[in-house]
Amino acid sequence: MIARLWFLTVALLALGPSPAVAQDSGVAALRWLAGCWESRSDGTIIEEHWLAPAAGIFLGVSRTRRGEALVGYEFMRIHSRGDSLVFAASPSDQDPAEFVAPSADDREVVFENLKHDFPQRVRYRAIGADSLAARIEGLREGELRGVDFRYRRVACPGSGE
Repeated sequence: MIARLWFLTVALLALGPSPAVAQDSGVAALRWLAGCWESRSDGTIIEEHWLAPAAGIFLGVSRTRRGEALVGYEFMRIHSRGDSLVFAASPSDQDPAEFVAPSADDREVVFENLKHDFPQRVRYRAIGADSLAARIEGLREGELRGVDFRYRRVACPGSGE
């Protein structure tokens, strides 16, 4: 009986981590992205909220408004596919798109989809504990264009912070 239990334990350990653990290890590198972020410029407010990674996935939502008027929104998720991270975005009134990052670290990640119209690249970079730089970029009419976003960490709505 003990030999059988020992064999079963060794066999399970040899199989490696479960798929959920393996997936978590990829998105866990982006833990710095979790939380609530806000950018304010010329009367426009962009809110971006990212749930902490769990079960191998990051879930995010973004809302852009001017005053009380909604300008746009986006549903986002980041998950592992093989050895890469995938950023899937569903912006308001547009088709969903996926971007792939071959790697990420504890400060920055760059996702790419060179077949997408615009953007072809999505970048997030942590600046200290309370700031985040984001950039979308790509070719438009044969010219490289980009849009930069500067976020500051804010208390998440309804959190009582």
